[in-house]
Amino acid sequence: MRIAVLVSGGVDSAVVVDRLVKEGHDLSLFYIRIGMDNGEGDCSAEEDIEICTLLSKKYNLPLEIISLHEEYWEYVMSYTLATVKKGLTPHPDMMCNKIIKFGFFEQRKGHEFDKTATGHYASVKEYGGRLFLATATDPVKDQTDFLAQISYDQLSHLMFPLGEFPKETVRSMAREAVLPNAARKDSQGICFLGKINYADFIKRHLGEKKGPVVEIETGKKIGEHKGYWFYTIGQRKGLGLSGGPWFVVRKNVRDNVVYVSKGYTTPKQYGRNLPVEEMNWISYNPFDTDNLNPELLRLAPSDFDDNGKYVLISFKNRHTPEFIDGKMRQLPDGSYVVESEKDVQGIAPGQFVIVYSRDRRFCLGSGMITIPQKRKK
Repeated sequence: MRIAVLVSGGVDSAVVVDRLVKEGHDLSLFYIRIGMDNGEGDCSAEEDIEICTLLSKKYNLPLEIISLHEEYWEYVMSYTLATVKKGLTPHPDMMCNKIIKFGFFEQRKGHEFDKTATGHYASVKEYGGRLFLATATDPVKDQTDFLAQISYDQLSHLMFPLGEFPKETVRSMAREAVLPNAARKDSQGICFLGKINYADFIKRHLGEKKGPVVEIETGKKIGEHKGYWFYTIGQRKGLGLSGGPWFVVRKNVRDNVVYVSKGYTTPKQYGRNLPVEEMNWISYNPFDTDNLNPELLRLAPSDFDDNGKYVLISFKNRHTPEFIDGKMRQLPDGSYVVESEKDVQGIAPGQFVIVYSRDRRFCLGSGMITIPQKRKK
């Protein structure tokens, strides 16, 4: 096949190139560059491009640098800053994949190829006559949660060659292939922003605004913060409070108040109901039983409970190897509620619930968490 490979300078995408070359495919390499004239973001781009250039020379493959900085800042970072300003918790990496890597890149270049390949730890598998986003073999490295906003059309054009391999195996493959970045550490930080400090980034765009830190149980002011937008529900580190542990449990955007609660077991930081809006189903909507292919309905990787109103699922509400079992129902207004079988820590509005099949093999999609309901006693 003719395959466009998105390379980043990291070891994972380099191993993808090595594997696909050995399989005999016709490859073209692409590096997506994001950056502004003021130097903000993409601070490691030159080093990344140098490594990608070495990789292209090693395999005698074309490398093209695609600039998508205007699209990235218009769609991904504007979304991030607007979400933070509302007091919500954004997920820029998820939007980056949906809008930039598999959106604008596909429109500009990817559509010219049979497939687009990346180094994500995930797989694309056929099941019941449909393609599904499947979880990776390595549960720690699994990245299906970062891909859970993509569409079925996008999924149909993607391939993730590393989904069946543990990270240690990928590192070994890189050493065996004598790749130029075999020993390079994994990147950290927001998609495309490289090593930039997130708090510094938010400060640069939203500034600071002092306000009280209040213990929610007593209403007592116990500290001061520099702006509610620096904090997210469930956050423990960086609060500057003694006698902890303290956790952020609520924010009052109008009055610029951050509420905290003390202790690992404080019930204020837990809940079981996660209201979900703007749900993105990747391969099929399990609630749309009237329009499902009969074969898919019979084999569908989700189950209804006895009364037929709930779909039994597993889910995540943050990037973690741990799954949580629960059930999901659709409300008359088209939104959803995920009801967890156990307490969930740090339910942060603005973040996403990533929905998986009950057996945890497939990522079915994701939706944005809205203001959580009060936990029923």
